[in-house]
Amino acid sequence: MSSHIARPINPTLWTLTTGPAPDLAHDVPSRCDVLVIGGGFTGLTAALHLVRAGRSVTVLEAGQLGAGASGMNAGFVVPNFAKADPAAVRQKLPRDEADALLSLVGAGADQVYATIAEEEIACDAAQTGWLQPAYGEDMADVLRQRARDWTELGRPVEFLQARDIHAETGMDIYSGGLIDHSGGTIHPLNYIYGLARAVTRRGGIVRENSKVDSIVRNGRAWQVALADREIEADSVLLATNAFTGGVAARIGRTGVPLRVYQVATKPLDTETVARIAPHRRPVGDTRSNLFTYRLDRDNRLISGGMAINPIGAFDRVGRAVVDRLVSELRLPRHPGVEVVWTGIAIMTPDFLPRLYRFGDGFFGGIGCNGRGIAMTAQLGHVLARLALGEAAESLPIPLQPARSLPFHSFTPLVASLALAHARFDDWRRGRL
Repeated sequence: MSSHIARPINPTLWTLTTGPAPDLAHDVPSRCDVLVIGGGFTGLTAALHLVRAGRSVTVLEAGQLGAGASGMNAGFVVPNFAKADPAAVRQKLPRDEADALLSLVGAGADQVYATIAEEEIACDAAQTGWLQPAYGEDMADVLRQRARDWTELGRPVEFLQARDIHAETGMDIYSGGLIDHSGGTIHPLNYIYGLARAVTRRGGIVRENSKVDSIVRNGRAWQVALADREIEADSVLLATNAFTGGVAARIGRTGVPLRVYQVATKPLDTETVARIAPHRRPVGDTRSNLFTYRLDRDNRLISGGMAINPIGAFDRVGRAVVDRLVSELRLPRHPGVEVVWTGIAIMTPDFLPRLYRFGDGFFGGIGCNGRGIAMTAQLGHVLARLALGEAAESLPIPLQPARSLPFHSFTPLVASLALAHARFDDWRRGRL
């Protein structure tokens, strides 16, 4: 479970292959236009839009940059919903609101790569497209319709036949699949570092190891207290994702935390790479027990999974994930485990992003639901628009009250039961 302070970053593939960390401020001003709490993708993206708009901005990160979910993910850039397709979103929202949200989300990957290009961020950015193979004819029909829906919204999405998916993955178990040509991969920690440098280059302040103790309204401004000082701000943005201690609990307790394990193998040979990823496209299929993989710049395979039983899960899941890669991709030899790491993702009950208002000029955002990189590019932008004074009614993500989930501390148990059911369902349907 997340604590209220991000601890020093444990070894990940990204910490082992990252460039130098940015030179960040050791001091902060006593006043700024906008104070951003949380130095992950969402907070830094919001800060970048704000400094571009001429606002004075301070970003406070409780731990180190990359110690939260933004630095612990697998680097997939996927511009859609993990658990909701366009048809489902249109059932939940009025058509015009649904299409505005879908258009925002669908452009998320393009926004990520545009920012990388504009800010000249060196993060192994590869906009090669994202593949979603369909297991079974029923899911192939679902993805055919999904591709049509995204195409109608102007997105570069198409359905591929089974033979095309086989050519892309070397796997013959799929009945076709979807490709979103705007998706791809990045090195997430270098992306975080690049965003932080972009903010500071424009005069913004980014400070690590700066836990916020309290936020109170003081006249027309917000008084934000740290252990060593106070900062006054006209607006405050809360972008702390799954953390649940202190002020972060305002949004962290509104979703279900999921502990996800990521695994990188040792590098593969070039012949195997050419067979399973000739265009180096990341893959995530449709099975309940999701199968994913991508390559890093050195041809390591990256995949992930969850654990039903958390005891001893670190080593157990690492071995199981690589064993599954060997089996599913018919690797000629076991590549071995290079590194295993873990982080907390968060799912909202309706699997849609959410904006919260905590007071006049105090907002929070959450709800990437497994699509952390592309979604945060848009969520951070929308939060910045709120801080700039844009009317909430004009935004593609509706504002709503922040309500903690009942029995939030028991939600990891619910997630474990759901994972067990997913694995049983795949076994029952012959998908394992």
